Amino acid sequence: MKLLGKRALVTGAGRGIGKGCALELARAGADVVLNDREMNANLEETAAEIRELGRETRFAVGSVFERESCETIAAEAIGAFGRLDILVSNPAFSRRSEFLDYDPELFTRILHGTLMGGFHMGQLVARHMVARGGGGKIVFISSVHARIPFARSAAYNAGKSGLNALAFTIAAELLKHRINVNVIEPGWIDTPGEHEAFGTQAIADAAPGLPWGRLGTPSDIGKAAAFLSSDEADYITGTTLLVDGGFWLKDARE
Repeated sequence: MKLLGKRALVTGAGRGIGKGCALELARAGADVVLNDREMNANLEETAAEIRELGRETRFAVGSVFERESCETIAAEAIGAFGRLDILVSNPAFSRRSEFLDYDPELFTRILHGTLMGGFHMGQLVARHMVARGGGGKIVFISSVHARIPFARSAAYNAGKSGLNALAFTIAAELLKHRINVNVIEPGWIDTPGEHEAFGTQAIADAAPGLPWGRLGTPSDIGKAAAFLSSDEADYITGTTLLVDGGFWLKDARE
């Protein structure tokens, strides 16, 4: 159990990628503080599964898109176990639209949620890690959208690209504190949000044609997060781990 004795905060942990990260951190031995916008059945279910793994869990409920709420989340998460060793920051909000018709307010909301959510939680937890000393691990969940400019996704593409640049800058500034800061870029992952966006049948039809013959799972991303949060990744910082089953190479095949 490579994370035994570590304390983690995972944002957006009620379902999808956030839940996958929380469960894999717990499976690796970490105790986990779970965040979501509000207390709900999904969050309770994630907590129950973590307890079944023999790990402790707490809640820090609130929106990671607003600074005041992030301050409360960080304070509650730190107070829950006395310290945080790991942050998995999983900010995302997306709506697709043609660029020529993109509503400016919606563009701003998506950019704010995707990029600023990472900034707020990253800064607050990093301040705690620096103050207590001893290093730490920060993992930002970005997207393959940061490298593939999908049409009708201008705001999300820009937000995730900006999140990558933000993470690399944070990594450079925190080198002296021995805080590892890295990025995971998921490809097409089988999450409830994807089923809501594209439809279950459309996803089932598309999966066999993907390079790996399937969509990724939240567990695939969680395992990568557990690795980057462990001592095995001590010499890795300021980099991107693409976890996409070759999705970004799909048009490069013969």
